[in-house]
Order: sequence, then C-alpha cells, then structure tokens
Amino acid sequence: MTQAENNLVAGCPTRLAPPETTSVPDPSAFVRRVNGQNRLSLTIRGAKCGACISRIESAVKTLPGVETARLNLSTGGLEVAWRGGLTAIPIVTAISSLGYGVAPQDQGNGITDEQREERSLLIALGVAGFATANIMLLSVSVWAGNGEMGTSTRMMLHGLSGLIAFPAILFAGRVFFRSAWNVLKHGHANMDVPISLAVIIAFCVSVSETLRGGEHAYFDASVMLLFFLLIGRFLDARVRRKAHTSARDLAAMAHRSVTRLGETGEARSVRASEIQPGDRILLAPGEQAVVDMQVETGLSEVDESLVTGESVPRTATQGMNLLAGTVNLSQPLTGRAIAAASDSLLSDIARMLDAGEQRRSTYRKIADRAVSLYVPFVHTSALLAFIGWLLAGMSANEALLIGVSTLIITCPCALALAAPVTQVVASGRLFRAGTFLKSGDALERLAQCDYIIFDKTGTLTFGTPRLADHVSPDVLGNAAKLARASRHPLSRALVEAAGPGTVASDVREFPGLGLEGVIDGVTCRLGSAEWVGADVDVASSSSLWFVEGNDTPVRFQFNDHILDDATQTIRALQLAGYGMEILSGDREETVVDVAGQLGISDWTAKASPRDKVERLEALQAAGHRVLMIGDGLNDAGALALANASVTPGGAMDISRSASDAVYSGGLAALPPLIAVAKQARAVMLQNFAFAAAYNLVAVPVAVSGHATPLVAAIAMSASSILVSLNALRLNTMPERL
Repeated sequence: MTQAENNLVAGCPTRLAPPETTSVPDPSAFVRRVNGQNRLSLTIRGAKCGACISRIESAVKTLPGVETARLNLSTGGLEVAWRGGLTAIPIVTAISSLGYGVAPQDQGNGITDEQREERSLLIALGVAGFATANIMLLSVSVWAGNGEMGTSTRMMLHGLSGLIAFPAILFAGRVFFRSAWNVLKHGHANMDVPISLAVIIAFCVSVSETLRGGEHAYFDASVMLLFFLLIGRFLDARVRRKAHTSARDLAAMAHRSVTRLGETGEARSVRASEIQPGDRILLAPGEQAVVDMQVETGLSEVDESLVTGESVPRTATQGMNLLAGTVNLSQPLTGRAIAAASDSLLSDIARMLDAGEQRRSTYRKIADRAVSLYVPFVHTSALLAFIGWLLAGMSANEALLIGVSTLIITCPCALALAAPVTQVVASGRLFRAGTFLKSGDALERLAQCDYIIFDKTGTLTFGTPRLADHVSPDVLGNAAKLARASRHPLSRALVEAAGPGTVASDVREFPGLGLEGVIDGVTCRLGSAEWVGADVDVASSSSLWFVEGNDTPVRFQFNDHILDDATQTIRALQLAGYGMEILSGDREETVVDVAGQLGISDWTAKASPRDKVERLEALQAAGHRVLMIGDGLNDAGALALANASVTPGGAMDISRSASDAVYSGGLAALPPLIAVAKQARAVMLQNFAFAAAYNLVAVPVAVSGHATPLVAAIAMSASSILVSLNALRLNTMPERL
C-alpha cells in the first residue's frame, strides 16, 4: 500500500488522526559537548524492569562511537556519551524502535524535590523508630526495677539511652529543628516550635537527671515523640508528592526542539526557546507546534483539540495562524513564528498553572488552623506550670521537670496524625474504586465545592465520532473500502460501523478534498461535499460524503455520543444541590445538543483557555467554590486555578498533573469521590476535636506532677492509635452525597 493510501481523507473540513507511526523527536539541540565527548540526557517512558534496562542500553551501545549508556529505572533518565560523527537521531531511533517512548531531557532533571523530601523523611523515620525501640527496652527495665534497682545500674541504663537518643535526635529531629528556626527568625511560630522545645529540653533535663542519679529520664519520650510525628510527616509528603508538577510538565513540552529554516532553506534543529518572531519554521507531519506560527506554504489537516477543545480538525492553508500545541496531521507546513516560545499559548497556560499552584499553596488547611490555636496553648500551659510550681516553693529543677512533662504529654502526635492518616485512608479507598488522589488537602477543597464546571469533549462525551445515520449495507461497505486507507477519525468511525473488509484499489489522496479509488471498476470518492459534487448549502464538519461514479452522493453523519453514565451522574449531582455548567471550546451546535440531553441550562461554546479561566474566576468572585472537570491542554489553566479539579484517566499528561484527582471508569466515579471527600473532612474535624479533648485531660495530669515517663509514653501512644482507628472508619462508611 502506498504512503498516500495510509495517510488520510484530507478532503473534509474535519480532523485527520495522527499517523500511527510518527517521526522520532530530534534531540540534536540538547546534545552537550564536554571534553571532546558528546553527551545527551533523555527521558525514557515504558521501561519497567531490569530486562528493559539491558535491552535499551545494549541497543544504544551497539551504535558506533557510543562509550556509555546508563538508564536509571527510578527516574527514567538515560545518559548517553559518545565520540565521533554519530548524531542524536540514530540514538532515539534505536530506542523508539524497541517500543519505548523517548524525549529530550534538560540537564539537571531527575529526582524531584518532593521525592528527596519523602526519602529523607523515610530515613529519619527509620532512625527514630530504631532508637525508640531500643530505648524503650532500657526504659522498661528501669520501670520494672523501680525501688529495687541500684543508682549506678539506673544511671548506666539512662546513660545508654542517652547515647542512643543523642544521634537519633540530631538526625531525625532536623526536620523540625530547621522549620522551627526558620519561623522563629522571622518572629513567628508554628507547630514545630513546641515540638523542638519539647525534644531539646526533655533531652537536656534527662542528661541532667542522669548525671545527678535521678529516677526519671525522658530519653524515650523525646525519641518516641519524633517517631510518631515523622509518621505523620511522611504520610503527608507521600500523599502530596505529585502535587505542584503541572507547570514542570508543561515546561518539558515547551523544551522540545523546532526545525528552523535558514535563509537558503537549510533545516536545523534548535531549542524552542531559541525561536524568535519572524523565524521560518518547518512543521512536519505528525509534529506538534511548540511556538505560535503563521502558515506560509503547504496544505494540511491540523488537530487543534488540545488547545481549543474543538473535537474535529480543520484544514490549514496559507495565512492561517497555528497555536502552540497544534498537531500537523498530513502534509508538511512551513511558516513564520509570530511569537517567541515565552509568549506562546503554551507559556500562557504555564503561567496559569503556576498561578493556580501558588493560589492552592495559600489554602489554609484545617491542620494549619488547629496549629494556630494549639501552639500558644501548649507554650502557655508549660510556662504557667513551671512558674506556678516555683512560686509554690518547688526547686527550679523539679519545676522544670513538670514544665517539660507538660510539653511532652501534650505533644502534637494526635494533631500531626489527624489529617495525614485520614488522607491516606481516604486515598486508599478511592484508589481501590479507581480514583487516584494526588494531593491530601484536595479532600478538604473537594468537600467545600458547590459549583461544577464540565468540559464537553472527552469528559461528558466519548470524544470520538460514531456513525449516526442508517444507510444501505452495500453503500456502507463500499465507502469503507476507501475509508480503510485513512486515519481520519470519521473514516475510522465508518470502518468501525462497517467491520473488517478489503481496501479499494488505486487509492489516491487529494489534499484538502478527500480520497479517490476504484471499486469494481468504478471510480469512487470519499470526502467533503465539494469533493463528491454534493449540492448542499452549508458544509458540515461532522459528515463524510461518498459517491460511486455518477450516482447521487450519499452522506454519512457522525455524532460524538454522550457517556453512558453521564446522565445519571449529572442528575445525582443536581439533586445534591450542585450548580453546574458546560464550558467547551467546541462548536456551538454540539455544545447545545449535549447540554440539552443532560439537562444543563448553562453552557458556553468556543471558549479559549483564557475564556475558561475568566469564567471560573467570575464564579469564584461571586462566592462559589468551583470544581473543574476537564481533560485537554486547553483545560489545564482552569484545572489549576479551580478550588478543586478532577480529570479522567485518558486525559493529557499536563491535565492530569494540574488536577487534584484522576478517575477511571466514567463519570460515575464523581459522586463517590465527593462523598468520600466530605466524609474525610468530617473525620479530620473529629480527630482534631479528639486531640483537643485529649489535651484538656492531659494538661491537668502533667501540671499536677503526675506525668511520669510511663504515663507520658502510654498517653502519646494511645492518642495516636485512637486517631488512626477513627480514620480507618472511612473504609466502612456508606457513600452519600
């Protein structure tokens, strides 16, 4: 079959699907020259095991001049070094031919700050847990031998506990010490301030008591406090590890190379950031534009669904502007850059994403509000206990012990675990139901939303056309013989309706019109109304026309069908009191049709990414808390700026990164997600209420001087366990909006 046969039906004013095999990216602009050696950093997608590493490295090392090829399976980063005349293209070709995705990677990309933080917390948690277990063994011996154990033996056991606690506190406690110091330098306080004070003072007092032969030491309580708090920090970091990545993902898209044409027509691969307005650009078939450009020569079908939401493509001709993110589907196009990469639509969306992440970072979580009340309460209680016992005639050392006991027994273990444990349990329940929650505080924001904005294509509808008309099986079968030579979405829908079969002979492509071929000796055409000679007043972008010889042309009408569970889901959300509307970049007639079928009265068509953001901000200004649901690049800015956002699993990577949750299995996952979010928020409030009640009981015990090390240890453990058990109830709660 010829290349033309495999390309497309170019005739209709509709989208051609990207070719099944597209050219590999040209990473030449990312090659670095170091000490006479060429080096290239690549990102590999799809590598899962040791066999993948061996296969990829072996394929690259067989190329002439390659000296090293090392793949990091954890980060997906491949580092290649070579000498000689080898270019970068054979390297990416060798990898892509094995079935792996490959793209250039900026130097320095790799493990993210979030991953480093999570790893650091996990190591600190392990150290604190190891130290806690060993110190508790020694402490149990002291408690068991109370009254019978000699002073020298007790001092020795306390001394061993101190030797274990000192390095553990220095290492595991640096997370809290660093945070406390940073806020104290600026005249503020956070939850880490009382934690740091409790740990440091308890350790110092314990050292003093050990040296003077005292009965009580708080080494176990100090390290145990760190252990429980690090559990909460680690759980929280794990839940939000993938947050704040959307802008970086979009930046990676903008870091692609561009083919720039010189004055004499020579083509050179350069970074997108090097393109300036007026530069000539070549956009090859299957390639995505990464800068805004105006077409000068060529005729091709382009897919703009990523940037406009339009579900069908259009024909790109001379003088037409193409926005960054547009995919060229059929023929080469040349044009002039009309803006630098930093001023393109992609950069504009990246700025929206960054603004959204900054806005979300200022969201004041329940835990933060609880801390603002907890910190002064604990400090004041400990200080008053110390001063009160001094005034009552107690020695400074004994009064200090009571003050430290107050700090320790009122430790924020339960407070620190209240939110993270709830988030992890809720995330686990949602994950088992097919929804992946990306950030912990998203549960709180989801629970507070009262208005929902839906994108249309791919969110409420399948996003792929289906044949709507009933036509003669013979006519359908003949039309499919031409359609099988095309990757056009309407042709694919036609083939799906007709089923498997043969392909017409002598199929030829006519750019901008359609396909022509011979069926049983008769010349047939499939494409636009103009191409087949149909007499119609208004051409439809959702139809194909077919003609056999001089017969009357036959029209095939296609529709983008609504998702099977969309109607029931929308009805359930409306009954629950949610306001909603459709905000789509698609054509008005299709948006009106979908809105009517779903019973949604408010809708907007032909909305650009900026239009979506402005509408969302208007709703927020009116007092609404908006939940955004979308799946395209044109939705990414609104997804990031919404109070909360959700996207389907088939969405673009950038949209999934910008959202708070990703669901699979259709819109039916939305009501359970909102229900679990509301339940999780209620459980968090219960946990904070319990933490407050615990402190109301614990403070009198500590202030009265009855908080022995054993009492402190039992109280801390019991409060943390009860908070965790309450969070586990989320697994059995019924899902009710």
